Amino acid sequence: MIDDTGVELFWLPLGAGGRVVRWNGKVYEAVSARLQGRPVTDLYHSALRVTLPEDWWVVEMTPVWAAGAETDRGVVAQGAVGARWAGRSRWFRYEVHSCRGGSITDVGEAVASPVRITSDESVGRRLLSLLPHVPAPVWGRDELGTGEMWNSNSVVSWALARSGLLESAVGLPVGGSAPGWHAGSVVAARQLVRQQA
Repeated sequence: MIDDTGVELFWLPLGAGGRVVRWNGKVYEAVSARLQGRPVTDLYHSALRVTLPEDWWVVEMTPVWAAGAETDRGVVAQGAVGARWAGRSRWFRYEVHSCRGGSITDVGEAVASPVRITSDESVGRRLLSLLPHVPAPVWGRDELGTGEMWNSNSVVSWALARSGLLESAVGLPVGGSAPGWHAGSVVAARQLVRQQA
């Protein structure tokens, strides 16, 4: 039996463990900051760990090509990267995982983490039950009309918002930003409004 029941949020520097993604992220942020007339920030990718008495689950979005050798990675959704047609290739496809007993890649590089969002077991179970319904639009595009691209941060903020936990999520590490976070919360709010109508 596991004692540390709850939902925890992890902030990982974009491109942790790899040079190409980190470099591309820095270029993207430098250009975005200049176009928006704001200071450059550190970019973060988010992941969740949901711990229940019987086990824990890691919730994260990763490229299909980066997937480990485990036979059951707990894939709950897949989507294309960059363009819908590109998703025919595993090199341009992502997976959303709810992996039982999984680990967060490069968790050793996490900043100001973990952030405990809740210790409520029922809320953790609800979050896991919602994940098979996560939207899977094209990564890096704004197909859902939120004003922001969809990515790993969108998935995490969507899951927290649909579970009623978004307000409990503590802010980013100082000097950081999480592109895509707003997109997930907007989509979740729209879905909740439709459910209540």
